[in-house]
Amino acid sequence: MKNIAIFGSGSGSNAEKILEYFSSCTHAKVALIASNNRSSFILQRAKKHGIDSFVFSKKQLFNFSEFNDKLLEKKIDFIVLAGFLLKIPKKLVAFYKNRIINIHPSLLPKYGGKGMFGMNVHKAIIENNEPYSGITIHLVNEFYDQGKILFQEKCNVSTAETAESLSKKISILEHQFFAPTILNYIKKCQS
Repeated sequence: MKNIAIFGSGSGSNAEKILEYFSSCTHAKVALIASNNRSSFILQRAKKHGIDSFVFSKKQLFNFSEFNDKLLEKKIDFIVLAGFLLKIPKKLVAFYKNRIINIHPSLLPKYGGKGMFGMNVHKAIIENNEPYSGITIHLVNEFYDQGKILFQEKCNVSTAETAESLSKKISILEHQFFAPTILNYIKKCQS
């Protein structure tokens, strides 16, 4: 059984779907939820599901030994970023090489990089009259949104699309595909 830590900064709707999906899984389980935002709703979701959680500062995240000790204590095998807005430090990326998974609300490599998250991405896609958007589930490396792509799914962007309506379409794709892609990748790593 592999242990997953979910890192999130916001409401945790993706984390909720992941928690539900892995609640009866025999290959992996969510063992920890961590947030850099004391008031993020993801912490309430952890409590509701009986999952241990902790809050950390940016400074603590970059103090590799102290931060990683917490992950090692929970025997974390994989880290999943679900709406996590801080860049992962190089030492943590190296320690968990090919074991940190992120989801991005566009079809990378388009609309990735620093500052490209949430509504910023959706607004840019609409402003550029893109016919499609979608999600990209990828591994995390030391560069924003440049890790190996594990999965992509697209959706149409209508001419009447707003950032809000596109956000809803993307959320549906995230909730449908993120957890199964995580499990498929974990299984692949075990074989």
